[in-house]
Amino acid sequence: MADLSGIVKAYDIRGVVGEQLDAALIREFGAAFALLIKPESPTVVIGHDMRDSSPGLAEAFADGVTSQGLDVVSIGLASTDQLYFASGSLNLPGAMFTASHNPAQYNGIKLCRAGAAPVGQDTGLAEIRDTVEQGVPAFEGQPGTVTHQDVLADYAAYLRKLVDLSGSRPLKIVVDAGNGMGGHTVPTVFEGLPLDIVPMYFELDGNFPNHEANPLDPKNIVDLQAKVREVGADAGLAFDGDADRCFVVDERGEPVSPSAITALVAVRELAKDPGGTIIHNLITSKGVPEIVAEHGGKPVRTRVGHSFIKAEMARTGAIFGGEHSAHYYFRDFWRADTGMLAAMHVLAALGEQDGTLSALTADYSRYAASGEINSTVTDQVARLLAVKDAYAGRDGVTVDELDGLTVQLPDGGWFNLRPSNTEPLLRLNVEAADVNAVRALTDEVLAIVRA
Repeated sequence: MADLSGIVKAYDIRGVVGEQLDAALIREFGAAFALLIKPESPTVVIGHDMRDSSPGLAEAFADGVTSQGLDVVSIGLASTDQLYFASGSLNLPGAMFTASHNPAQYNGIKLCRAGAAPVGQDTGLAEIRDTVEQGVPAFEGQPGTVTHQDVLADYAAYLRKLVDLSGSRPLKIVVDAGNGMGGHTVPTVFEGLPLDIVPMYFELDGNFPNHEANPLDPKNIVDLQAKVREVGADAGLAFDGDADRCFVVDERGEPVSPSAITALVAVRELAKDPGGTIIHNLITSKGVPEIVAEHGGKPVRTRVGHSFIKAEMARTGAIFGGEHSAHYYFRDFWRADTGMLAAMHVLAALGEQDGTLSALTADYSRYAASGEINSTVTDQVARLLAVKDAYAGRDGVTVDELDGLTVQLPDGGWFNLRPSNTEPLLRLNVEAADVNAVRALTDEVLAIVRA
């Protein structure tokens, strides 16, 4: 029995190609996935990103699926949300080969059931791991077949039906694809719209020669910020490697927080569906539930992570969900995350009025925040307990442990401290009325964490 716990993560399979992953192992994962979903579907849809290893690994996975008698529809090069579109529109389980924003030597698989329903540790991934570790049983019947289908145009048409940008005033938009799959999807989605697109790093290159395809790291949007200011653009968009996340900067080149984007999109979705439920994870700004409630919506707070968001969306019938990490989930997109659709909402809101993006998003940015601060610790549990003990007894302080430790202070400030699942880290997020209050609270908590 092999031990695959190092590469089978909470939400996906991921590792270094040639060391932790190779075609033979990926074929076994394909066969195990086929066994899992055979009672539900005779066919699997497969897509892959632009990494050098992705086509070969996708082919090996397809070989594993067909070895169990199931058929494969290959959509070839795709963003992750394009694969979700294929899974939803074709009503097929799917596999996407990508390591998202990880460095070039990594690759992985994001799996879903029909209708883009997530497959995580508790919904099939552990079962797949066990099957591969114990040895996938051979199938004696006829192998399945592989067919090819291009869904890019249909994906673009579907998004454009959900958000109509045809009536927007002309906008100049800089897009940094980071040599990732945004360079594949953006030209088709935005073709013919009143958008003057200034492309950056649209060349598909899984070696990421310009910068990491992770727009949440400030150093990776420096080029975008400079270009927005240089060309006098109305906004800038940065996609991660598999283009399921989108980060926004305004006309000044200043970042717009994912919480502000969540609130803006929520208001637009509530205008279409009054009284709807909006999901937000517990690290988004407290401005999000305030704004949702002010617009007649029902805010629901969840743990961090797409499996929790999607499960809560299904349970509550939510129309939209947003995370601090720039993942945005839409009921009308099979509850899956799509950065492209969120970006289109931002551009539509901007194009419907004459003001700037900074003015537009100011209404959705109510508080100051620290961003995520990581601390390496030897004992996560002990440090969390020390922080809890320091605050729990204070007057007017409330503490909850939905996901890590969240502490609400009587002056309106709050923080969340969460352990990493994969590293000896504690992750701190702080929000307060202004930057000085954020700095003071951050210093106070870190003094305990790093003691």
